[in-house]
Amino acid sequence: MASNEHIVTSFDDELNGLAQKIAEMGGIAEQQVGDSVAALSRRDEALAQRVISSDKRMDQLQREIEDDATHMIARRQPMAQDLREIVAAIHIANDLERVGDLAKNTAKRVFAIEGNFAAQRLVGGVEHISEMSLAQLKHILDAYTSRDLDSALAVWKRDDEIDAMYTSLFRELLTYMMEDPRNITFCTHLLFCAKNIERIGDHATNIAETIHYLVTGIPLTDERPKKDESSVTTVEYSDADD
Repeated sequence: MASNEHIVTSFDDELNGLAQKIAEMGGIAEQQVGDSVAALSRRDEALAQRVISSDKRMDQLQREIEDDATHMIARRQPMAQDLREIVAAIHIANDLERVGDLAKNTAKRVFAIEGNFAAQRLVGGVEHISEMSLAQLKHILDAYTSRDLDSALAVWKRDDEIDAMYTSLFRELLTYMMEDPRNITFCTHLLFCAKNIERIGDHATNIAETIHYLVTGIPLTDERPKKDESSVTTVEYSDADD
């Protein structure tokens, strides 16, 4: 009996180790996203470089989680809930690593943009999307920690709000470029940054789906709400140009 208790305790410790690394990745991801947009807004190259440098730790943690999870499966041969815990950690680590990459790519734009901002107010649109995506990310990480299915589903359902805001900003930036060709380079950089941040919201909804499977054992098969109409907008403007 003592031996079995030791095995159970050891396995629980290993699961806790995965959760702690997920928590560290989540904290770094939140910091990266916030700092990357702040660096863009202020043209702060030093802050942008810190975002880029911090991505190495994210990559390291993601590899460690995958390695730990693989070894746990091989040694423990877990089933049911225990197996879902391990698989969920792998999936969430992958999503958080991608969030870090998207924040890093946004930070790199700080070095690519030259000259003065043509319209600082447009950066405010990127900041607003960032605030929404960060809120989604924080809520979903809290939901994972507490295994709160209702909170996870609330995040999943709110993804369309970020999509709608991205589409609105996309159209505004496109209009700004058409009005004055001198704005094209600057606005193009902002479009890439805004898309990066919109995709961060998508990764938060991916994590929500992982939590649903973790808690219920059933995949979330409903169609995800989407309101990103930027591809439609592109076609509309293309047809108008013809």
